[in-house]
Amino acid sequence: MASQAASSSGGGNRVVIAIAGVVMQVALGAVYAWSVFRDPLAEAYGGASATAVNTTFSITIFTLGFAAFAGGLWMGRSGPRIVALTAGVLYGLGIFLASFAEGSLVLLYLTYGLIAGAGIGLGYIVPVATLIKWFPDKRGFITGIAVAGFGGGAFVTAFVARSLVASSGPFSAFAILGIIYLIMVVGAALFMKNPPEGYRPPGWEPEESGAGGGVRADYDLGGALKTWQWFALWALLFLNVTAGIAIITEAAPIAAEISGVSATVAASLVSIISVGNALGRFFWAWLSDAIGRKWVFFVMFLLQAVLLVLLPFVGAPFVLLAILSFIIVSCYGGGFGTMPAFSADYFGPTNVGKIYGLMLTAWSFGGVLGPLLISRVIDSTGSYSLAFFILAGILAASAIVAFIVRPPRRGSEAGVPQAEGARA
Repeated sequence: MASQAASSSGGGNRVVIAIAGVVMQVALGAVYAWSVFRDPLAEAYGGASATAVNTTFSITIFTLGFAAFAGGLWMGRSGPRIVALTAGVLYGLGIFLASFAEGSLVLLYLTYGLIAGAGIGLGYIVPVATLIKWFPDKRGFITGIAVAGFGGGAFVTAFVARSLVASSGPFSAFAILGIIYLIMVVGAALFMKNPPEGYRPPGWEPEESGAGGGVRADYDLGGALKTWQWFALWALLFLNVTAGIAIITEAAPIAAEISGVSATVAASLVSIISVGNALGRFFWAWLSDAIGRKWVFFVMFLLQAVLLVLLPFVGAPFVLLAILSFIIVSCYGGGFGTMPAFSADYFGPTNVGKIYGLMLTAWSFGGVLGPLLISRVIDSTGSYSLAFFILAGILAASAIVAFIVRPPRRGSEAGVPQAEGARA
């Protein structure tokens, strides 16, 4: 039969496609090195406030969430490759054009924020939605691997960007990095394709229920939006993003204020938490295959709440600050590693690009609220403590959502599934 033939033929080397997906995510995830640029940009713009400079990053994250949804819809019509190629061009071009924004914050908002953010969003959804189809036998594992690249993208970028900024300023750094990102994303995009219809890995048969507590059901986007569970998953992602991205946005300045370290050591915190971001995406997603997606979110929320309360009292030991920040950001990454599989468990893998793509708008709103909250507190109080306590309260309350969520019942709201995308 056709599905058996597709299963036995494999339709391509899924490991190579997975590697290309990780390379793409590494380049896109370099955006998480933003805090390295914050102080140099504030100085370049004549002492601009933290809020004014960080608005760039908020625009980037807000844009990418909606662009991810657009990318999911576009993949459904044209397949992943053209979406990924467009993403590479927009992302690289946006960062490169930011090099001309000296003297104009508005131009920085347009280039680094809007254009690059659109490229990141279009590109982000491609490996996630594509690899879930190639690895139906390892949903949590493969989505964790795929988005771990995104979380780890800032690891190398933080050191490289710091060096470039120190030697030639932030705007020259944007020009060089833009070209590098363009080459990486476009190159990886050439490998992106969907598996043949009915593809199954050799020797694997789908189960009636998944480790994440899901059911075998394929919802279309409209059907998913008729369930309260879609909105619950959106809320889980939004709340997790709000806390984690606040730390990411201010990582280097947090290290300088709380531990009193030099700018170079403070920049190293960006690389340290990027490792936590990457490993968290893999670890928590892997754990979700064993204990269930909802319980992973429940644990992550409570753990972050406790650590955020402790963070203001760390003081001089930079190592302790780095450890606590590492764990907090690993939970942030864990949300992105776990949620694609969570979505596929509840609504099926067939239309995951559209359903999870729209869910990523939670990233947009959390990406605005988190940096805005922490920036406003800094500008008004000169201290991070109040912001940390507010975020801890939000996360403690969020654990309730994780506790009550359960799989939707298959019913008329599911609709008739329509497979996503062309093969290329």
